[in-house]
Order: sequence, then structure tokens, then C-alpha cells
Amino acid sequence: MNINRYSRQIILPNFGVEAQEKLARSSVLVVGAGGLGCPVLQILVSSGIGVIGIADSDKVDLHNLHRQLLYDEQDVGTPKVVAALEHLNTMNSETEIVAFQELVTTQNVLSLIHNFDVIVDCTDNFTTRYLLNDACFLLKKPLVYASIFRYEGQVAVFNVEKVNSVTQYRDLFPIPPNPNEVPNCNEAGVLPSHSSVIGTFQANEVIKLLIGSDEVLVHELLIFNTKNYQSLKMTFTENKERSGPKTIEEFKNFNYDVFCNIHKGDDISSHSALEEFLNQKNSVLIDVRETEEQPRLKALNALEIPLASLEQHLQSLKSYQNICFICASGIRSKKAVEITKTYFPEKEIRHFPTGAKSVYHEKN
Repeated sequence: MNINRYSRQIILPNFGVEAQEKLARSSVLVVGAGGLGCPVLQILVSSGIGVIGIADSDKVDLHNLHRQLLYDEQDVGTPKVVAALEHLNTMNSETEIVAFQELVTTQNVLSLIHNFDVIVDCTDNFTTRYLLNDACFLLKKPLVYASIFRYEGQVAVFNVEKVNSVTQYRDLFPIPPNPNEVPNCNEAGVLPSHSSVIGTFQANEVIKLLIGSDEVLVHELLIFNTKNYQSLKMTFTENKERSGPKTIEEFKNFNYDVFCNIHKGDDISSHSALEEFLNQKNSVLIDVRETEEQPRLKALNALEIPLASLEQHLQSLKSYQNICFICASGIRSKKAVEITKTYFPEKEIRHFPTGAKSVYHEKN
């Protein structure tokens, strides 16, 4: 370990070489390499963590670049873990970076988190948040959580014992919201400064946790607004009647999609199934992304109706019996299905959750 490299943090009161050595011996898994994951990864690598894992199944998109500052234009289309690995390796040769290009599921998450000291939740959906929380709770892994919504961010640390109590995500949020109630960044918007600030808070909690600070956000939720700089730190307690799987066997059989009110019966799961659906009489594919999002699906004759204006254009769908919605990642298309079904319950309405890029590359 090059002491001179970390000298500016080593000279801090109550830090010193001992704290730096703790970081060098530590391992951290960051789940999600997006708006939160990028600043978390950059800070943890620069601070001298010994081993850092990155788990993400997504690829770099052009609209990621404004807030996911780890990537550049040459990375568009590259798996995020591949691009992150390349950039982070140039930042600090003393840190070992391990990449996992896979979607986190009940089948792989236990093996993913098993060898890491601390897990960092940088995901953007409730299904993975509950899944990751439960896996960490069962394996007794500290979990550093953060989330962002427009100008507000939240940060907390779970599964760490303090005053003879261990709290977790389910103590704060025992019941997941309806998918329609909390839009993601694709719909709600986000400033790069906001995701960077909240990601920095999250990375700061990881460092404090690893060096043994007694001021970690355990049993506390920090809520911070980057628009007006208002902040709130609320305490919460362990819920002895909390729901969720109690054993690893229960965990592996737990249906997180159903628990989070995500019903996959409306999914079209393959390109061949999509073609078969669209080949039916009176069928249409509707792209509910914003008009500037790429790639466009002109070759499929897709109608372009952004989700925000869908209800104003529902009358134009009257002549179609079979309707399939598509967006970037399946979230907006799923909402489009729910909206349209309330108006046309007699129609066959589906969505293609794999997204527009998948269809475009298949056709080109």
C-alpha cells in the first residue's frame, strides 16, 4: 500500500494508517453501476478499498452519460461492468476490480454477496431492493442503501447491530408501493449533481462502516433535498413482525415480482413471440419512449406515443385488437399496459420488457 497516495485522508483526525489498512483489507460489492453506482465506485476505488465487485446486467446508453460520469461516448453499447472495469482499473492499480455481468436474482445473489464484507444497493427498482435486503439479512451482510427521486435522496445502513438491535429495509418499508406510484429516472428525471451527491453520501457510509466509525447511519434514514438543501434524519426501530423469508429455502422460493405487484403475465418474452403477436390481424406495436430516445423502430412501423400523452391518444387505438407496448427497459411499457387495459379490457394488450434496443439489434 502506497501511504503517500492516501496521505490526505490518513492525516484526518481519528483516521490514520490503521483505518487505511482496514480499507485495504476490505471487500465491497456494488450492485448497480448507474447514477448512484458510478460515484460510489469512483470514490471507493480512489479511497483504497482492497477488492470491489460490480454487478450489473445493463449496457451503457447515450442518455446515461449525463449522470453516470464513469462512462464516456465510446462506451455506448458496452456492458456497464466491462466499461466500469476498464475505467476503474486506470484509477487505482492497488484495488482489485471484479465484474459480474448478470442480473441479480434469488438464484445467484447469495453466491454473489457471499465473499464481500459490505454490499451497496445502487439499484433503481423495488424488486431488487427487497431481494438484496433479504439476502443480506439472511447472510448477515451489512447493506448500504440509497435511492433518488427527482430532487430528494435517501441513505441508510442496514443489517448492522447497534444497541442490541438489527434493522433492515423492511422495517422502513414493510409494503412495496404500487409500480405506478413511484416513477424511475426515465420518467421522473434526475440531475447529474443530485445522483452524484447522494452517491457520495452512500460511499461515505461505506467508508465509515469499514473503518469502524460509531457515526454510521444505523437505525437512521437520511433524507436530503438537493434543490433546497433541506435534510431530515429520522430514526426507526426493528419490527419484530416484519414479513419476508426467514430461511434460505424460503428466500429461493420467494416471488419478489408478485410481492412488488409486478405481474409478468402481460410480457412477451422473445423476439419470435413478438413477431407472432404482431402478425395477427389488427395488431400494432407502440413505442412509449420520448421522441428523442434512440434507436427508433421505424422498420417495425411502430406508432410513437410517449407514455405521458398516452391517455390523450387512446381513441386512436380503437381499431386495434392486439396492442404491444415497448420502451427502453419495460417499466414504462408495463404502465402503458395498465393504463390501456382500464379503457379497453376486451383487447389483447401486452408489452415487450426487453426493450427497444433488443428489437432494433435483432432486426439490424
